[in-house]
Amino acid sequence: MKTLVICSGGMDSVTLAHKIAQENELIGLISFDYGQRHKKELDYAKACADALNTEHILIDITNIGRQLTGSALTDNIDVPDGHYAEDTMKITVVPNRNAIMLTIAYGIASARGAEAVATAVHGGDHFIYPDCRPAFTESFEEMQRNALEGMGEIKLYTPYVRVSKADIAAEGAKLGVDHTKSWSCYKGGDIHCGRCGTCVERREAFHLAGVDDPTTYADPNFWKGACNV
Repeated sequence: MKTLVICSGGMDSVTLAHKIAQENELIGLISFDYGQRHKKELDYAKACADALNTEHILIDITNIGRQLTGSALTDNIDVPDGHYAEDTMKITVVPNRNAIMLTIAYGIASARGAEAVATAVHGGDHFIYPDCRPAFTESFEEMQRNALEGMGEIKLYTPYVRVSKADIAAEGAKLGVDHTKSWSCYKGGDIHCGRCGTCVERREAFHLAGVDDPTTYADPNFWKGACNV
């Protein structure tokens, strides 16, 4: 399938991009600048596109992002430390973010004759992010089928929607993904902080997968206490 991949530059979407490049016809990566404090992730998305010799489409939706207030990712609110399972991580929700990005991606995919849009939502996100759940992805695909009727049918490809981040880490290792070239940390510093929910989840995923984590963390051992390891 001719597939357009939504790629933030994070561990999950970079793995997905490599998966598509090896298994399907990758026609490009699409990323979004919504005013996120960890904007440096976009540089990693561009580097992934370059490594896969495909187009990188960067969409500026910062004007929209400024209206999606109340999230630690877009407002002047501290990104909390600790495991993703903690209720405090709900402060990182950006309202309707995935729905907005997917809608734009589908329009571009239709214009370019793509057969699928791929996104790396995974099972570990379900309890915090409603627009990462199977009920959302399935209903969104159905909505787009109606929205694009007569202009081609585009599948929403979500291979990780029912699996864990550890499964993604394991698949990345099989695909030969270099995760020194992906970015997860929500704080957006010079290196991964090792303390925020995404850093803890990333480190735990490699551990559970039995795969070496090549990431440099400012606090490399915080995850053990957060995960009771």
